[in-house]
Amino acid sequence: MSSTVSLPLRLEKLLGGGRVQVSESVLQTFGIAGPAPMAVLKPHSPDEVAEIVSFAVAENLAVLACGSRSKLGLGLPPSRYDLALDMTDLRQIAHYDPGDLTVSVDAGMPLLELAKVLGAKNQFLPLAVPFPATSTIGGAIASGIDSVLRQQYGTARDFLIGAEFVDGTGKKCKSGGRVVKNVTGYDLHKLLIGSLGTLGVITRLNFRTFPLPESRGAHRSTFPTLESALNFHSALLKSGLPFSNLELFDAEFATLLAASLGKASGARTSLGAGGWQVVACFEGSVAVIDRIRRELMERSGRMQALSSESIDSQPAQQLEAAFREAFDWLRRAAPSVALLRIVLPRIASGDVPDLLNGSQPPLQRSAFTLRACGVAYLALLADEEDARANAALEREVTRLFSSAAEKKASATLLHAPLWLRERAGVWGAKRADFQMMQRVRQAFDPHNIFAPGRFVGGI
Repeated sequence: MSSTVSLPLRLEKLLGGGRVQVSESVLQTFGIAGPAPMAVLKPHSPDEVAEIVSFAVAENLAVLACGSRSKLGLGLPPSRYDLALDMTDLRQIAHYDPGDLTVSVDAGMPLLELAKVLGAKNQFLPLAVPFPATSTIGGAIASGIDSVLRQQYGTARDFLIGAEFVDGTGKKCKSGGRVVKNVTGYDLHKLLIGSLGTLGVITRLNFRTFPLPESRGAHRSTFPTLESALNFHSALLKSGLPFSNLELFDAEFATLLAASLGKASGARTSLGAGGWQVVACFEGSVAVIDRIRRELMERSGRMQALSSESIDSQPAQQLEAAFREAFDWLRRAAPSVALLRIVLPRIASGDVPDLLNGSQPPLQRSAFTLRACGVAYLALLADEEDARANAALEREVTRLFSSAAEKKASATLLHAPLWLRERAGVWGAKRADFQMMQRVRQAFDPHNIFAPGRFVGGI
């Protein structure tokens, strides 16, 4: 590798002046739990990305592509981090066919900008992830963060139909296509989902779009016990009703949710009732919304809910937005927070109670929500950052990883202090397919330059 003195000059020669930042103040904004890059580069095209990666291979420099940087804390800090690629200047819509319901968009485009373009044609992309005003489309895919609309529209795997990216040799690659019926080759682009930038630099993504719903609504029911709430949640899943989201949560989650909504929302005042609550969100025509409202009122009455209420369109949208941002407000809910995402292959009667039985002092609080598709979030909240609280956090995270493994579930530590991520791990014990994951990584990135050490098992 060239000396750090000559590196900025060589990079400026590669990209041109003004697109290489080496000031300490800028570098720190791209840091990940301490480690910061030696330079921040701002490419304007996929060709420039390929040139940068080729340069990095020749100089043995580690590279990480970034967007708005709202989710850089996911995973582990990379073991090497030399160059940050600021992808936010790649923000064009390369192709949009409203009639075919397909769009091809550069990785650096913010989700909100894309939503405005699609909305003008009465369409949208059901990638409802945190920070939509600033999050880039490439970052949303690379982070693998959940969309709250997965119950009705599926995950990104279901509507990502193609991608363009630069691999670890500096080669520009394509997978899939711009049309839904493209069947050429393997769906390699789906490996990019949740890869945290360790397989390649995403430059463009192709999606199937969906018509905007005419109206939205929501319904909230409160139950005295977890068992009765789970029974109602299960009955709704089996009902065949078209829910966009279905959340079951405890009193602590309800309190934090109400605070995140703020005083403007009409849904706020009804959330602090205690007990276990089930909120169903739905969308469609006015006639469909009215029918679902009536059926939910009848079902909650038959299931002997403590309370039951319909939520109008505007408060329902605010409620859905608050669920979308849960990743953010849960991780800021206490001085020390461990936020886990647990995907249950099935929701058996004892699975959820088993997950919740371990929280004890000095972990004064925990907040839990169960979404549709068996996705649960559990935030362990410690109001102190002393040795006792830290030890309790580590014990509980370790227990949860073990409990999830026994249930054939998948657990991920989405947010936690760095010391806890390093001690307890982010994904628990190594999976049975770890060697295959290593081979995939080697195939995409043979020189190990893309955020080495950031992903499962330090790959």
